[in-house]
Formats: sequence, C-alpha cells, structure tokens
Amino acid sequence: MNPVLLIDFGSTYTKLTAVDLDAEALLGTAASYTTVQTDINDGLRLGLERLEEKTGKLAFSDTFACSSAAGGLRMMTSGLVPELTSEAAKLASLGAGAKIAGLYSFQLTEDDLEDIRSAKPDIFLLVGGTDGGNQECILYNAKMLASLPPDFPIVIAGNRSAARECERILAGHTTYVCPNVMPKFGVLNIEPTQSKIREIFLDRIVQAKGLSRVTGLLSDILMPTPSAVLQAMELLSSGCEGEPGIGDLVAVDVGGATTDVYSMADGMPEQMNTVYKGLPEPFAKRTVEGDIGMRYSVRGIVEAAGIDQVSRLSGLSVQRAEELLAMLRDHTDKLPEGDSELEALDYALASLAVETAVARHAGTMEEAYTMMGKTFVQSGKNLMHVKQVVVTGGSLIHTRRVAEIARHAFWSAAQPNSLRPRDADVWVDKTYILAAMGLLAGRYPAAALRIMKKELQKYGTEK
Repeated sequence: MNPVLLIDFGSTYTKLTAVDLDAEALLGTAASYTTVQTDINDGLRLGLERLEEKTGKLAFSDTFACSSAAGGLRMMTSGLVPELTSEAAKLASLGAGAKIAGLYSFQLTEDDLEDIRSAKPDIFLLVGGTDGGNQECILYNAKMLASLPPDFPIVIAGNRSAARECERILAGHTTYVCPNVMPKFGVLNIEPTQSKIREIFLDRIVQAKGLSRVTGLLSDILMPTPSAVLQAMELLSSGCEGEPGIGDLVAVDVGGATTDVYSMADGMPEQMNTVYKGLPEPFAKRTVEGDIGMRYSVRGIVEAAGIDQVSRLSGLSVQRAEELLAMLRDHTDKLPEGDSELEALDYALASLAVETAVARHAGTMEEAYTMMGKTFVQSGKNLMHVKQVVVTGGSLIHTRRVAEIARHAFWSAAQPNSLRPRDADVWVDKTYILAAMGLLAGRYPAAALRIMKKELQKYGTEK
C-alpha cells in the first residue's frame, strides 16, 4: 500500500481524501469545519481523526493541499475595452482559480479606487491595450493605483510598450510583469499570467490566510481549490500518457454561495456559414456565478429564473415557495432531511442553478442577413457537441434526482439560441473528490485519472 493524503481547506469545511497509489483506489474521505478564524490545525486534526476511523492509521507517503478558505483567492482587474482586454483579464483570473471581486474597464475613477481600497484584494491584475497599441489607459490606471496603500501585489499584463513604465509608476508596490494577456487583437495569451497568479498565491496568500501553520505536514502546498478542480477536469477530458480521457466535457459545481462551471472543448463554430464574434475562448474555461447558490445566493436563482419557474419545478404554490425561500434566507444551514417540501424546493433550485449557470457559460448563436444571404453569428463557446457532463455539489450528491437536475445543463427549446450541450452522459462526483484528484494529478496523473473513472458515477444518455 502507498497511501497519499489530499486536503481541501474549504471556506466552510476542510475535506480530506486518502487514496492508495498502488491499488489506484479511494481509501476514504472525511470532513470537519474549517477553523481559519482560530487555528486551521484544529479543524484539520478533527478531520484526520474522522478519516482514521474509516481507514485505520496510515503513514502517508505524500500530502497535498488546496484552499478556498478565508474567501479563497480574491482578485480585481482593470482593462481597456470590456469585450477585449477586460474580458481577457477575466478569463486569466478565473482560469487561475480566483474569485473576481471587481472588474473595471477604461480609466479608473475615484469611486473605483475607493471600492478597491475597501475590498483589499489579494491580487490586482492591470491590463490594457494590445502590444504597440493604446498606452494611455493602462498608464493612467497605474498612476491611479499608485495612490493607494501598497496592501496587495499588482500583476501587470498589458501593452508591452507600457509595462515597464507602469512598473516604475508603481514603485513602492509589489509588482510583477507578465506578457500581455491579449498581445494582438483577438489573440489570447493568458497562461503566463495564470502561472504568475498561482505563484503569488503560493508565496504570499498562503501566509496571509494562516495556512502556513500546516505546511510542515504537506509535501506540496497550495493552489486555489477551483484551480485544482480545473486541473482535474482537464485530465479527465484529455487523458494522459497511457490512459485516455473521456473527451470534451462540461462540469458544474453547485455550491451554497456560488455555482462554478468548467468546460473542456474547443468551442469554435462548426458550420461554414457561421461568423465568430469576440475573443476566442480557451479550451479549458471556468466561470463563476456569484449570484447563484443554494443558500447564501438563493435569491439570485429566483431573480434569474423567476418564482413561477421555481413553483413549476417544485410543485409548490408560489406563496409556499416564497415562504420556504424566506426561511432559507435566515437559516442557510438548513437541509431537507426528509422534509418533502424542502426536497422539492431544493430540486427546483438546483435545476435552475445548473440551467442558469451553464447558459451563462455557453455561447449563443444569432441569425444575421448579409449580401450573401442568411448567415449565423456565434458569440462565446459552442458546447452543443459535448457528450459528457460532470456534476458535483451537496445539492446534487445527496439527491436521488441528480440525473434530472443535470439534464438542465442541456439545450432546450426555451432558449433556442443557447449553445449548451444537446445531449450527454452524466457523471456524478458522489464522493466529492474532484479537487483532490486535481491535486493528485500534479504528481500522479494516471492514478488520478483512473481513480476518477472508478469513482464518478455514470448515468447513460437519456433520449
């Protein structure tokens, strides 16, 4: 036996997963409250005790960890044009596992500065202009940021002609210069910036979040939890040497406060008479819907989908649904636990969270007419060919209706312009191991992939 321990320091729970590399098998999982406000070791010790009750005492050969504790990796960004450099900055930040606390375009205002000062982000990403293009905006924003206290590092990843001048303007602040996230019009280059963001997370954020107190236990620390999940999804999709992946996929993680969506697909137009509008999107894409969640953001689901939809899917009257929603607002820890009305409401909320989040993540297709006749304009990512959908999150793991909920990720006639998957197999992360497998993938990709194939519960395509 060659046991490895994988730890996810979550904002609410510290989740532990033990695997045996020799057997390429899951040994056990456990969880305890994350005690980041006191000593993070307290929650970890309790989790280890609970894990040992299931697995027996183990001598771990390696221990890896990720974290979204204490708010995770909070970033703010500024760019020039919303649809171009600002969008590139957003993709770079989300792909690095960050939570975006603020996204600005054009020149920063005094009100923007006040928001930034109050928010105190972990990292600020300053971009703007293609290489050799507009310098005025990024230089202006550098001067505005220079007036703030040096409370957070600033990554400069804009017009290369202005990058070093921005660095001089921001003397006194901790700065890092990266290649432009959009060096040419319509061209993305976000990987170097994502690597730098993760490096800063390791060097600085781990200390600030109090996670350095557990580094003596770890073989390798840390990456943001969403970055670990993204790594797991890339591996599951593309495979590795000696082990094939399952192909293009969409993954949805429905949480209490946010819903994360991941897609592994090229996403470009498939028809000759289709024109693509906007930035080409990365093969591995992550989006976060901060207003869509099962408890803390439950009102966001209702506002996005409408109370009538909640009533229709749950079978509850509008009045009764509103009464239960008000109760959940005040009791965010409330679980159905056999309550048939709450089970019905949670089914509706989870279904609409999946539907809303995937619709926002996927692209759209519109008809247009030119001198050559009818054509189509695609914006965003085309996911209609994707044949695998992976779902996770407490509301999906602990329900018998998970396949029904997951099917709300699919295309529907109610939103005919959406480029969501038309039909797919559903894979369910019943044991909550995706972040753990992303961690394991960094050192043992084949083992991580084979464990995922064993542990993810598959539901066949339903016509």
